[in-house]
Amino acid sequence: MSWIPYAAARAVLFRLDPEQAHELTLRWLERVQHTPLMRCLADARVDDPVQLAGLRLPNRVGLAAGLDKNARCIDAWAALGFGFVEVGTVTPRPQPGNPRPRLFRLPQAQALINRFGFNNDGLEAFVEHVRASRVRREGAPSLVLGLNIGKNAATPIERAVDDYLLGLRGVYAHADYVTVNISSPNTANLRQLQSDAALEGLLAALMQERARLEDAHGARKPLFVKIAPDLDEAQLGAIAEALRRHGVDGVIATNTTLAREAVRGLPHAEEAGGLSGAPLATASNRVIAALRARLGPGYPIIGVGGILSGADAAAKLRAGADAVQLYTGLIYRGPALVSEVAQALRAARPT
Repeated sequence: MSWIPYAAARAVLFRLDPEQAHELTLRWLERVQHTPLMRCLADARVDDPVQLAGLRLPNRVGLAAGLDKNARCIDAWAALGFGFVEVGTVTPRPQPGNPRPRLFRLPQAQALINRFGFNNDGLEAFVEHVRASRVRREGAPSLVLGLNIGKNAATPIERAVDDYLLGLRGVYAHADYVTVNISSPNTANLRQLQSDAALEGLLAALMQERARLEDAHGARKPLFVKIAPDLDEAQLGAIAEALRRHGVDGVIATNTTLAREAVRGLPHAEEAGGLSGAPLATASNRVIAALRARLGPGYPIIGVGGILSGADAAAKLRAGADAVQLYTGLIYRGPALVSEVAQALRAARPT
């Protein structure tokens, strides 16, 4: 995409309301992804394969969940050089999410605040989009696809397990791996599911259902759990122990943060929601390092949060991550960030 100056495109997009710009970009990608124009836009994927949770990733750079909640642009993401792509979060039933405005830019900090609240078209539409993806339909072996599931806002927290089981059943046949999102700050009480008793019950139910689905489909799909950056050492220790005990295949660290110290005084800094982008890097790396210390070598950790350069991604590996995901960095840096990060991670491999 070097012939398209992203700085110019960003200047136009940043004049729009952030959510309007987001939707405009997705609509455009959805429209061109099956046209010859997409071949002109495509970037050569950096070859840096790694085995993770039984999956072969062509490289260690993934798209984070949240950017494409309804799985509308899978083929476009596949063309931009990602080694793996995660879409969602999807809930069993469609829901509008929180009232607008709900997405805010903090350009001085290269950050975003969002309070979307799992706005999505629901599980049925989501699966239809996944099945319609050309690379999935043609069985492209190189695309590793993660499907991210959550609970509906109207579902009481004590019934949350029901929603996650519905989500797991609905996406299982179509996913290379499934991520359980229990860490968004924008659905009331959701982060309570990271606490000891609630996490135990949720993981026990999910792993039992995964075993049933494995038998039914003749395929074992890895299960990841996505956690928050706003956890203390005791909470991280309890989560790590639960992940190991229940045989969860990996962990994604981290979601957005409620902390505001790094952006205090900036416009929009006090908006409710989760903060992402550069200010999240330190907290995310802290959680990754703590998990690696507790989970030991070999346990799959995907690092996300605050990656705006290849150096930022390499810091995630030094903290203990095996692979990384991008979201806010794409908004500020554009698609060229994918190749930059992939090359930096390949260069960081031990010789």
